[in-house]
Amino acid sequence: MVNFDEKLKENLNIPNLLSVIRILLIFPEVYYFINDKYIISAILLSISGITDMFDGYIARKYNKITKLGSMIDPVADKLTLIAIVFCIGSKFKIIMPLAIILFIKELIMLIAGVILLNKHKTPSPSKWYGKLATIVFYFSIIIIVALKAIWNIENVILTLTLMLITMILMLFALIKYFFVFIDILKNDEEIEKTPQV
Repeated sequence: MVNFDEKLKENLNIPNLLSVIRILLIFPEVYYFINDKYIISAILLSISGITDMFDGYIARKYNKITKLGSMIDPVADKLTLIAIVFCIGSKFKIIMPLAIILFIKELIMLIAGVILLNKHKTPSPSKWYGKLATIVFYFSIIIIVALKAIWNIENVILTLTLMLITMILMLFALIKYFFVFIDILKNDEEIEKTPQV
């Protein structure tokens, strides 16, 4: 039987804390955005993006990989993406269809992760195409918010272009991850731990 204190100590580490911080940051990010405090929201989003880059690196470098971390890290990513995309969609109605597509994509990936966990298989760590899509997402959102906050510019064409590029990369990542998902399902081995990203 696994000692509760040992499991608690294993999961109380910096990478997992950073993932939890990303989830907690969603609430003020959304609050400040919908109240037109774009600079504060962009700063919080930037902090969220930085923690996203470092939690996986720290987990691998210092051997702090946990099953809990491999679950909450992608959840933090997806919740942040969904919240911010819908915030942007609420301000720029023209991109709401794209927001819905991105939401469906993230929901599919979340369901796939749950399916793998139920089969005692750990979801795949993020690949380069997933990270690229996430980086472009943060870049696009920060550009859109900065234009509005600093110069009071609402360029619909630029906004739509950035969101379309983001959507294309997200859908590309979804297709690639689908094949990874199938490979993991076919694999008879049960993976206990996987790098957190």
